[in-house]
Amino acid sequence: MLNYEKIKNDFPLLNKQAQKKPIVYFDSACMSLKPKQVIEAMNEYYFYFPACSGRSSHRLGELVTKKIKEARQIVANFINADEQEVIFTRNTTEAVNLLANSLDLKNEDLVLTTDKEHNSNLIPWQMLIKKKGIRHEIVKSKNDGTFDFEKYKELVKTSRLVSMVHTSNLDGTTIPAKEIIKTAHENGVLVFLDAAQSAPHIKIDVKDLDVDFLAFSGHKMLGPTGTGVFYGKYNLLEKFEPFMVGGDTVEYSTYTDHKMLKAPEKFEAGLQDYAGIIGLGEAVNYLEAIGFDNIREQELELNRYITEEISKFPKIKIIGPTNPALRSGIISFYIDDMDMHQVALMLDEMSSVMIRSGQHCVHSWFNDKKIKNSARVSLYFYNTMEEAEEFISGLNKIIKIL
Repeated sequence: MLNYEKIKNDFPLLNKQAQKKPIVYFDSACMSLKPKQVIEAMNEYYFYFPACSGRSSHRLGELVTKKIKEARQIVANFINADEQEVIFTRNTTEAVNLLANSLDLKNEDLVLTTDKEHNSNLIPWQMLIKKKGIRHEIVKSKNDGTFDFEKYKELVKTSRLVSMVHTSNLDGTTIPAKEIIKTAHENGVLVFLDAAQSAPHIKIDVKDLDVDFLAFSGHKMLGPTGTGVFYGKYNLLEKFEPFMVGGDTVEYSTYTDHKMLKAPEKFEAGLQDYAGIIGLGEAVNYLEAIGFDNIREQELELNRYITEEISKFPKIKIIGPTNPALRSGIISFYIDDMDMHQVALMLDEMSSVMIRSGQHCVHSWFNDKKIKNSARVSLYFYNTMEEAEEFISGLNKIIKIL
């Protein structure tokens, strides 16, 4: 059971008010709130050992090097990876670009994605179509928004790489990753998972999945902005050429030659966000203490209630499966011929309820469906039933006005 009093005290924003109303934060799919433990861990770096990791041999340098190594081990344990397979990035976007530019894709190689990809896992492949002449195919979802495995089995046979969003930030659906990976490997195809939306909400075990590459962002899982992780099987990382090079990536250099370090260091060019990496480690510790079963239970209870209440409005259309159990903690909805930005702004002004509106960096899906935009409620374990009721009450008032 979750201790909501403790949770509320851990998150500074949950004790704030806007226009004399408690803030209801329903935008965690974009950016999660940060517990004070994460903030304090980052401040500790800046106050007490604001030095370089891996470069300076003095006591402050030794301490920050130790802290970064600890954070890498925490993250590795979090996804059941080996320490040298964890590369720190700024976010999932950088991780996908690392993959796209380091994997030796050639002319006519096929990259297979879904129709719900975030721009981060779409645009890099479109760029490589122009630069290298690779091919790109899309597995369109079924009418109910779930993954079309039969269509996938046809397309994967001729693919070089499967690069798919694990849990969609559009509608919260999660693809059957283990079956997708097994089928890909049977056809000699590599698999990358964009876990930006799944890592904060479900337990990920890269060895159990047997996934080749995986990435997630710190800012969606209680961690600092500008932090992320790229995971790769070590035997594959050894073959990669880094696409960013410079400080901390080489063992030595001369005026005419150089020798690269091994993974993960050769992929972490330049001075890193040490405070952020330390904060990310603390965020992982906090998440593990909360427990993914508790997260799932809380999100499902709130999603069920909100889905049931929203379904009472005849003009509202929910994106994705009707069953809330298939949509993680996301409820994305729209009304024909209505700008959902207006709904989001009014919820903020009238009820201090904060949701996201727009196309959620999945412009391709909205343009394909000819839907202008949607309003998206995204939940996390720190949200409560009282907040869900406040949202429904505010939405009811807005619908009557509009």
